[in-house]
Amino acid sequence: MANKPPSGNGHATAPKPEGNPAFRAMGLPRLRRIKLPSRNWLIFIGLVGSWTTALLYDRHHKKRAQQKWCHLVSHLAQEPLPANMMQRKITILLAAPPGDGLRVAREHFHEYIKPILVAGALDWEVIEGRREGEVRAGLAEKIRKLRRRNGEAPLAEDENEDSVKEAIRAVRQTMGCREWEGVQGDLVLGRHTWKEYVRGLHEGWLGPMGSPRPCTRPEVDEPSIGHPLTSTPSADAPSDQQYNPASSAEQKPESVDDVLNSELGTSSKADDSRAPESDSKPKPKPSPTLPYIRPLDYPSSPTAPTIPSQLEPCVALPLPHILGFLNTPKRMYRFLNRRQLANDTGASVAALVLASNSRPYHHTTEYISVVDPDEALPSSIVPEGAVAPVKEVWEQETVLKEAEAEWHKSAWKDNEEGDNRERVWKEDMVIDPRISGRMRAFELAEGAATRAEELEVAERTREESTFTKLKGWAGYGPREKKGWDMGLEGAESD
Repeated sequence: MANKPPSGNGHATAPKPEGNPAFRAMGLPRLRRIKLPSRNWLIFIGLVGSWTTALLYDRHHKKRAQQKWCHLVSHLAQEPLPANMMQRKITILLAAPPGDGLRVAREHFHEYIKPILVAGALDWEVIEGRREGEVRAGLAEKIRKLRRRNGEAPLAEDENEDSVKEAIRAVRQTMGCREWEGVQGDLVLGRHTWKEYVRGLHEGWLGPMGSPRPCTRPEVDEPSIGHPLTSTPSADAPSDQQYNPASSAEQKPESVDDVLNSELGTSSKADDSRAPESDSKPKPKPSPTLPYIRPLDYPSSPTAPTIPSQLEPCVALPLPHILGFLNTPKRMYRFLNRRQLANDTGASVAALVLASNSRPYHHTTEYISVVDPDEALPSSIVPEGAVAPVKEVWEQETVLKEAEAEWHKSAWKDNEEGDNRERVWKEDMVIDPRISGRMRAFELAEGAATRAEELEVAERTREESTFTKLKGWAGYGPREKKGWDMGLEGAESD
């Protein structure tokens, strides 16, 4: 039988090697069914793995940072408290950031602040604000209630003995239960809340005890939509149109038809065909209570007789919040670097919980030269009166000021025509030395950060590692000898 003719190239084909060449180069056995992922799969696995690793690393160190400050203040929860003394209670002030809702501030509090307060066994009350001005109004009203209880004015109708809080306070006094006699403290979250906090302190301690000045309805050619509190006051309006903002919360907002009919002297039910149209229009939301005192009136207003020589110390915490599609890279970086925020926030909250050290706020004076530069004398000769002070710059004005660059643009818009709402966030801070000189700030004592690091290292050393726990579950960990076996140790002669 004739032999089979050779192939076209004249050479015999070499046998195809078995297995993956990459596996053979690494010395791995020949596995026919295992293949390396494709290029697209490698890109996908690399991106997802890198993001997941960075996220897990950040969350691990964030948890360790929080535990570090929790261990520093945990000894306060073990200290005994007299049976007739209330727990220490601080005041927490939260407000919705510009352009967003209140949930952002609440989630930040629960994630970064609450664990340390719970570890230190602290109680707290919260003053929240969904809109601009509500925190200012709530803090000022709290100070006015304190002044009334101190005897500056009789209690209001809603603060008499029939109210729930006053009844509870009366029962506690009867039983001999005393309030916390040490430092309480305030915690302010965010630059926008800090502005309202400072203005609320000025209004509460410098403002009057009664209702704010009566406002009048504006006389305009076009109808204004809004609550009476948001209307612009007019000096030419008759006295019968004046109203009391304290009782404005019980009044319903006026619609466009009501304003038109009140100005024209007609009834709102004159045309029944327009009733469905007016009912479909959204009603404006009532604005916060108008301030009892304007910032321009601070210098001419006397301080409260019962104002303490030092106000309760406070601490201002940042609330990182930025919106916008173009800010996505910055938001991603912050999302993967929360461990630094947890460490900085934990240090400030720990200073509040420990309350072992506080300092007054600093202030500087700005000067201006009153000498013409062309006629100026040599620097060695400075005549008297050549430099005049302009104003005092307090530290409170610069606290968290860098956060204003990230506010939503709605915080900087001007009020519309007929809108008389206050713009605490947009306006510059007005500081009175009688109030700012009494304010104090919490700070950590010297060596507290080092002690926190030592406590964290000791706690990690005491805890078993994950690998040790797995060895114990698998049965390869160190065995504990049984009681009868421990008596057999040693030589026979012992």
